[in-house]
Parts: sequence; structure tokens; C-alpha cells
Amino acid sequence: MKTPHLIHISLGSNISNRIEFLQNAINEVYKTIGDIVSISRVYETPAWGFNSDPFYNACILVRTFLTTSDALDKLLAIENLLGRNRTNTDGYQARTIDLDIIFSSEGIIDTKKLQVPHPHMQDRKFVLVPLVDIAETEIHPVLQQTVQQLLTNTSDNSTVTIVSNKLTNPKNKYLLSELQYITIEGNIGAGKTSLAQLIAQEFNAKLILERFADNPFLPKFYEDMERYAFPLEMSFLADRYQRLQDDIAQFDLFTDFVVSDYDVFKSLIFANVTLQPEEYTIYKRVFDLMYRSLTKPGLYVYLYQNTDRLLKNIKMRGRDYEQNISPEYLDKINTGYLQFIKMQQKLNVKVIDVSERDFIANRGDYIWILDQIIST
Repeated sequence: MKTPHLIHISLGSNISNRIEFLQNAINEVYKTIGDIVSISRVYETPAWGFNSDPFYNACILVRTFLTTSDALDKLLAIENLLGRNRTNTDGYQARTIDLDIIFSSEGIIDTKKLQVPHPHMQDRKFVLVPLVDIAETEIHPVLQQTVQQLLTNTSDNSTVTIVSNKLTNPKNKYLLSELQYITIEGNIGAGKTSLAQLIAQEFNAKLILERFADNPFLPKFYEDMERYAFPLEMSFLADRYQRLQDDIAQFDLFTDFVVSDYDVFKSLIFANVTLQPEEYTIYKRVFDLMYRSLTKPGLYVYLYQNTDRLLKNIKMRGRDYEQNISPEYLDKINTGYLQFIKMQQKLNVKVIDVSERDFIANRGDYIWILDQIIST
């Protein structure tokens, strides 16, 4: 999964219900661009450069996988959605919403389409005052001053007033931390690790990841399954059990929110597919002793993807030892998971079909998954 970057965005509105337009814009940014990391207070400022009703202004910090240029396209689409149509003279007109990129962690951008940092930010208190709330020590890469220094030194002497209304972070509605401990599971190539990482980052969760790459039997298993199945499954079981025991013991599930990309029960599912009957009998005895003592997740999410999609994902991520995995093997693993899910009477389980979704490339698909998780 690629590394996200950060964008500071200025918001303004001076038509109709100004706070509602600001909130709707933030909601759309969350749906289409990325995680809202922080939100400033709201300020009322006079119209800058023309005579009109005063503005409400705010700033937000967004974490996104989009390029800054692509984020700009999304912002223009949001403006259009909320009733603003930019024209060549639009810079000095009243508007339902105004969205401008101020800073980007991609650095200095100077194109016909986009200039970052915003070339006039140092002269505009309606940008600097809310920006200080969330980026006081951020350094302007050209002027080499902090945002606070830019505000202190600005030539703009307009009056800026704090508004009592507050803007809400859209992600607050998901309340995932109330589940305390979420396990994301799925077949090989389903995207469980990527989803666990996204949720952990966005909702400030403790992340537990499976250490599959450390298992010396895995490449050998895909070359000779019958010979290496038992040592592979036993080593996975021991590692998964010990890792979960050690990691969960570090956390207080009453105060910490934990996300894992695996559950020890997957060991039994894979073992049932790969082991001979007599091997499986021995294996299950050991498994039952271990599984009994483990903390169970507050929610068990199973990401379902059809076999064709799984094979495409496996090929795309390019692990050499996975390239010869057969469709039949993946079908057996999926059947094992679904049988396990049917047997669970006390476990809170949610099956989510992501066969037609790409929650890494498409922010909307990720939001859809979050909605599925909290749906009753």
C-alpha cells in the first residue's frame, strides 16, 4: 500500500447557511479525498477584496492517497456539487463554498493548474487565523516562516471573530473504537491487511499484523504442499497464538482500540484444507487448547472476494511463492471460512463482499465498507 500525504485546505462560505455549506464540504472531502485529521475553529471574516456579506472560514488537514493535483480536481467537483460555478472573474464574488489548497506534504507545486503553497496565503487573515489552529508551527517552504509568524507579520488588518458553531469530523459517526477489538479476515489476496492498516491509521487503533513473511516453510509449502503442510501449519499456529497473546496483553481493551489482520482460527481453516486426516486430528487437539484462552474480537469482519478477483490481486502483488496458487485451493479456503462463520453462535461476524470494490484506489469504496461495518 502506497504512503499517504497531507494537505491543508482552506474553506470559506458567505451565502445562505454558511456553517452548513462548510460542514457539507468537509463531509464530501472525507468521502472522496481522504481522512480528516484535524479541523480548525470557525471564524467570521469580512469579504476580502470586494463588498459582500461576511464569510465563515475554517481550515482542515487531510490525509490522502491522491496526488495534490488530483485532490484539486475533487475539490472543484465538491464546489460544483455545492452550487459554486467558477468563472474567470470568480475570485471576487460571493460563493456558497470556496475550497483552496494551502500546503501539501508533496512540497512546492508551480503549474498553470495549481500553485502550492497558496501564493497569497501570507496576506490573508481569513486563511492564516484558522490555519494557526491546526498548523501553527508548519513552515512555509518558500518564505521560511511558520504559520504563526506569517500571521504576526501579515499586512492584512481585517477583523476576525470566532464563531460559536463548530464543525464535526465525519468519521466520528462510525464509533469503531466502541467495538474495542476488530479482526479483519479474508482469503489470500482479499485485502485484509490493507483494510486493517487503513482503519488503524484513520481511527488511531493499535495494529496487529500477521508475520507471514517470517515463516521459512511458506515458500517451500507452495512448491510441495503435501510435504511441508504440517510443519507450516504448526509453525503458523504457534506464531499466531504467541503474537496475539503478547500483543493483546500489552493493551487494555477497555481503553485501547485494537485492529488485527488475522485471527488464530484461520490456522484451523487452512489446516483442514492442507493436512492429511491423521495430521489434522493431532493439530486440532493442540489448536483447541490454545484457542480456548485467547481474547475474542468484538467484531470479526470477513472480506469476501470471488476467486477470479483473488487471483488478479495475487498476481498484482507479485509474491513469487504465491504465483502458482490454484483456483481450487482458494475455493477450499473460502469454503472453510464460510463454514467457520456459520458455526459461530457467540462471535459477532460480518461478511462483506468486496469483489466489485477497490477500497485502496477508490475512497468511496472504503467509506462503503465502513458503512457496512456499522450497519445493523
